[in-house]
Amino acid sequence: MASKMLIFGIGYTASRLAARLRDEGWTVVGTCRTASSAAIAFDDEAAVLDALSDATHILSSVPPLREGGDPVLRRYGAAIEAAPARWIGYLSSTGVYGDSRGAWVDESAAIGSGRRGARAVADLDWQGLRDDVRIFRLPGIYGPGRSALERVRDGTAHRIDLPAQIFSRIHVEDIVSGLLASFAAPAGVYNLADDFPCSQNAVIEFASQLMSIAPPPMQSLEQAQLSPMAAAFYAENRRISNRKAKRLLAWNPQYQDYKQGLMALFHNFGKKVD
Repeated sequence: MASKMLIFGIGYTASRLAARLRDEGWTVVGTCRTASSAAIAFDDEAAVLDALSDATHILSSVPPLREGGDPVLRRYGAAIEAAPARWIGYLSSTGVYGDSRGAWVDESAAIGSGRRGARAVADLDWQGLRDDVRIFRLPGIYGPGRSALERVRDGTAHRIDLPAQIFSRIHVEDIVSGLLASFAAPAGVYNLADDFPCSQNAVIEFASQLMSIAPPPMQSLEQAQLSPMAAAFYAENRRISNRKAKRLLAWNPQYQDYKQGLMALFHNFGKKVD
């Protein structure tokens, strides 16, 4: 059977996976809120069910609803459960782990104690759907057109005076390579993160150095006047372990730390991003 991927939610990350698969000869069908030349409408039930009927691989990158519940499972959960696909994946978030006070966190840690309660519920619901589901817990995603370089250039970057606050991140192309590696690997939960968790300030400072722009001033959270969502980011502090993905997926991030990733992005900075 020819390989066919159905992707719920053709967004920043999933669109890059779709492009890679199409280059390799796959058929890729995606959904979005409204139909387009590149995707079918999520609410077009007939078209979605038709795509599910012969998809060999299914991926959802759709976030949970603000009031709780996964929209894909609500509408198509029974059809996905009965689908003939041999691989199912869900893009979750390392935010499900909550605050670990800077300690390392692996996939065995409890989830649901942090600010991403709805995401934790969706994560567990996808795990319980079928035995062959892969859950990919992702930290801060960056890549072309979406990185500290753009924030420094646009004057929207912040340095917050919380020197012990640590977080992990992942380059979008390393997510794609992790997903591809999982096609021949066991089902389960995987953290996909780089090898070097560090402070947000370090990332902003290095991006500023690359751009030859003075870094933004150090501020308190109150002085920065961040949105509630952005401020909530600083309430959690953790280092994400990627050892399980390295061991079971035979995966290694191409961009092992933020410096490698930002330097590669800076080389192409200002060029058109698809």
